[in-house]
Amino acid sequence: MSSLKGWRYTVFIGGFVGLIGLALYPIAVSPMMDASEYKKIQKETRKNIKIEEVQPGNMNVWSDPFGRKKADSE
Repeated sequence: MSSLKGWRYTVFIGGFVGLIGLALYPIAVSPMMDASEYKKIQKETRKNIKIEEVQPGNMNVWSDPFGRKKADSE
């Protein structure tokens, strides 16, 4: 096999980097750009969990110390 030189080397490296980017897009980039699907799955998964019962050491559930109302993100 001959070594890659010139434009063939550039095409090979560009293709390799593009292949890695193509493989990582659905794993890393897409969920960061649109998290609504994952929020819906998380809401469905956690609907029967009572936060007060799973808090360790009888700690209070976190609340905003400044009393701000949580914006409804739906």
